[in-house]
Amino acid sequence: MDEEIRYFVGYLEDVKKASHNTVMSYHSDLSKMMLYVEGQGVHSVDAITATVLNSYVLNLEKSGMAASTISRYIASMKAFFEYLVRKRRIEEDPSFRLKAPKVERHVPGILTVQEMEHLLEQPSEDSPKGCRDKAMLELLYATGMRVSELVHLGVGDLNLRFGWVICRDGERERMIPFGSKAGLALMQYMDRGREAFIKKEDTEYLFLNCSGAPMSRQGFWKILKGYARKAGIEKDITPRMFRHSCAAHMASNGAKLHTIQEILGHADLTATQVYAGFQPETRTEYSKVHPRG
Repeated sequence: MDEEIRYFVGYLEDVKKASHNTVMSYHSDLSKMMLYVEGQGVHSVDAITATVLNSYVLNLEKSGMAASTISRYIASMKAFFEYLVRKRRIEEDPSFRLKAPKVERHVPGILTVQEMEHLLEQPSEDSPKGCRDKAMLELLYATGMRVSELVHLGVGDLNLRFGWVICRDGERERMIPFGSKAGLALMQYMDRGREAFIKKEDTEYLFLNCSGAPMSRQGFWKILKGYARKAGIEKDITPRMFRHSCAAHMASNGAKLHTIQEILGHADLTATQVYAGFQPETRTEYSKVHPRG
């Protein structure tokens, strides 16, 4: 069983490019699960049953462990057993019916899908500024990246052909997919928008202001506030609301929490648990779970 956990950890590091903290968190959670099931006389992954896992979760609850921590353990187990099923190491997922305990968390402010769509309709693509603003808003909603990450994007970080963008957070980087609506807005901006803002030919920043300098966080916030007023949205909208809305809308359409964790770049799955309340029972891929995929 230890071997399967090591393979899974290697998969997270080499294929999923998960952060060191995320990998260590999964390894710790699964090692504790292994100790318990081996104590129950189970010594291979194909012998682990739903009953054994339910017993493990009940044991965690009786120990007084916080609901948020138990939820993280369950998410780690689900990711592990889904991996084993894909690798055909086991035939059925024993964790499929595990339910995370309810965690009392502050649900972040979000826009409804309808409000978001109305907001995204506001920039006019008849001008370079409108093309730029449309591209920024669509990409922010499509990826859930932070505004600080958005304004630091370079042209080379964008792959329009395959619909990916490389997002950097300090020393870490992650590849995030974006849907057709964001892709179209970005193509229009690159074709007939960005050139109007270029003052220095060697600038590599993707989004520029009217002075040819990189777009700032404050500048983007002012742009966002203006379109929110134009759309008649009365909520106190912030750039971070785009990040929360992206995650919540994906969760409500069936995205798995560890998928949302990877897209948002959370170091720990616990931070992603706040979106669990938006999840239905269905499971789908990114193109089906993002409203503008």
